[in-house]
Amino acid sequence: MSAAPIGIDELLEQVRSGYRRVDAQEAYAASREGALLVDIRYQALRERDGLIPGALVVERNELEWRLDPQGSHRAPEATSHDLPVVVICNEGYASSLAAASLHTLGLHRATDLTGGFQAWKAAGLPVTS
Repeated sequence: MSAAPIGIDELLEQVRSGYRRVDAQEAYAASREGALLVDIRYQALRERDGLIPGALVVERNELEWRLDPQGSHRAPEATSHDLPVVVICNEGYASSLAAASLHTLGLHRATDLTGGFQAWKAAGLPVTS
């Protein structure tokens, strides 16, 4: 017999309990110390709202293939399982599931930005059009 289905809110709570999320200022500081910021927002949002300078843009459906250090389709930035990664979506929901998926691949330092790109922008951190 399979387990009873859970809702998305419970799933988010479960995956988020497995790591510490960061706020915009912490994400900015981490990037200045070598963490890889990964923007998984879709193109229309990036065009509308802008980009975080230096962030690696990876569509959500390609994330695991691009960040797996052992993968044949990895991005040059995906150098090790010890790489600190901050995943950024628009508002901080999809990025939590993405960070949990990266943990499953062994990227144990992956986290996500609470509030997503919108929190980054609201904090007055760098954005380019």
